[in-house]
Amino acid sequence: MAHQVDVVVIGTGSAGSTVAYRCRRAGWSVAIVDKRPYGGTCALRGCDPKKVLVGAAEAVDWGRRMQGKGVAAPGLAIDWPELMRFKASFTDHVPPDREEGFRAAGIATYHGTATFVGPTTVRVDGEALTGRYVVIAAGARPQTLGIPGEEHLVTSERFLSLPALPRRILFVGGGYIAAEFAHIVARAGAEATIVHRGPRPLERFDPDLVAQWQRATEEAGIRVELGTAVAAVERRGESFVVHATRSGEGRTFEADLVVHAAGRVPELDDLDVAAGGVEAGERGVRVNQYLQSLTNPAVYAGGDSAASPGLPLTPVAGLEGRVIAANLLHGNHATPDYTATPTVVFSIPPLAAVGLSEEAARAQGLRVAVRHEDTSDWYSSRRVGNRYAGYKVLVEEGSGRILGAHLLGPQADEVINIFALAMRFGIPAPGLKQVLYSYPSSSDDVSYMV
Repeated sequence: MAHQVDVVVIGTGSAGSTVAYRCRRAGWSVAIVDKRPYGGTCALRGCDPKKVLVGAAEAVDWGRRMQGKGVAAPGLAIDWPELMRFKASFTDHVPPDREEGFRAAGIATYHGTATFVGPTTVRVDGEALTGRYVVIAAGARPQTLGIPGEEHLVTSERFLSLPALPRRILFVGGGYIAAEFAHIVARAGAEATIVHRGPRPLERFDPDLVAQWQRATEEAGIRVELGTAVAAVERRGESFVVHATRSGEGRTFEADLVVHAAGRVPELDDLDVAAGGVEAGERGVRVNQYLQSLTNPAVYAGGDSAASPGLPLTPVAGLEGRVIAANLLHGNHATPDYTATPTVVFSIPPLAAVGLSEEAARAQGLRVAVRHEDTSDWYSSRRVGNRYAGYKVLVEEGSGRILGAHLLGPQADEVINIFALAMRFGIPAPGLKQVLYSYPSSSDDVSYMV
């Protein structure tokens, strides 16, 4: 006989946890399931542990940039095993703490692979769970590349737990994972290569700033191979040969570690959503504006599992979890507002964006004033020895409305939030210019960007 609850939540990341706690606080009976350790991608296998590594790489890079500028630390280096132990202090406690939190709240916890066996019933290791509703928030996995030797690629999850750092590391793909990890390992003394099949890396970001970013990346000793498609990975002893093609010609690269950085897809494979009458595509469960399945009204989806307009980011997953909980508890009425969602590549220096790109703004027929400048000679860059920085801000002519902001340089990951705040609450460019910012600070640069 199936265990009956009000809602079954699949996934213990930001979206799933938010739904589970909010529904339980409202008095609902809740069961939560995860086939991985509790905590989700961000806390265990993504943004949080990654940022620990980025922090160490930034510290080393800062010290090296300031050599001859008042800092004398020629031996500054990353101790990789020690860094892994430090990283573990942020991740090891998460699964037991998260599980204890669920249990203390009265949420029934299950470990194992959930598989639909009916519209609102899933089976977990032989036990059936039936809810009035089911919420899918199962996260994402590296997409299947379909190339010979694909099994030799390590995932970002495994990379974040490497006990030792190999000398030569190749990243397949030119997105966030490759950009961030390559900058980390380069500061740790490894030889990093990014192989990307597209004409430029970081395709979601402004091309002018990406060009600057690429120069900074190559100056850091990272090799960037564009227009190059990986065709196979061959193991030779303890190392690997990566076979690729560029403009119809064969290329080979040797590496001691090959990292999958070619994109992620919703992890729905094991769920058999079709058995639950749930329609899904490459981007996840197809949902309406309330994040409700288009084909099974008892099922909702959020985070990486949903084919929603939101970016695949932790704050977006949390937002979608809040929306789903509100709609479960009070009927469909809430919709997610993705306005001005900032996104950041935590490389060195960081690259950040919010709002429309210049191309998208012009495609919409908007009258755009583009403010673009290389800021590597500005005080905020020079005082920390940074050689690559710039911005591009898009302002609507007439209204002064900020349509988009794109930043590269020190503190770009923080300053972008000022633009996000202004865009969400309708503060026009003249309003940002009138703010009295703390000085000298990176935030003060905003008044010169608008």
